Amino acid sequence: PAALYWVILPLAGLSVLAAANLFRTRIGRAFIAIRDRDISAEILGIPLLRYKLMSFGLSAFYAGLAGGLFAYFFRSITPESFPLVYSIFFLAAVIVGGMGTILGGILGAAFMTMVPEVLKLAVGLASPWLPNAVAILSPVRTVVFGLLIIGFLIFEPHGLAEIWRRIRRFFHLWPFRT
Repeated sequence: PAALYWVILPLAGLSVLAAANLFRTRIGRAFIAIRDRDISAEILGIPLLRYKLMSFGLSAFYAGLAGGLFAYFFRSITPESFPLVYSIFFLAAVIVGGMGTILGGILGAAFMTMVPEVLKLAVGLASPWLPNAVAILSPVRTVVFGLLIIGFLIFEPHGLAEIWRRIRRFFHLWPFRT
């Protein structure tokens, strides 16, 4: 429903803004130090247990917010609401977008949402020649997700966020590049 869209969009925007600004604070810098090298962070005086528990609580808050909106949108939640394909989808979105970046999460989610739509379009175009093309769609989607995960891990480990940074850097220096 359109009314629910105008509830979810500002909450998502505020959540992204809060997460982006978190990295500018002392807590965010501690999170980054622990992510990069936790032993070195502990030597620098960052209490690991405290910040790891804080990170867990913050991620639980975001997951709870998303779960609450999901439950409100679908009106009921059962274990069948979360098949294995969703886990593969979320893993692929994080890896394809770029691990450890907020922009990567957004780009990965947008890209991985478009992949099934492109596959549906391809199946629709192939259905006159392949009568059982619709039955092939589900396994092919899982295989494509797996191939995207492997391909991005091998060829672009920093994901779409790094590709976006390279494109921006190129056009930022474009007239002066040789």
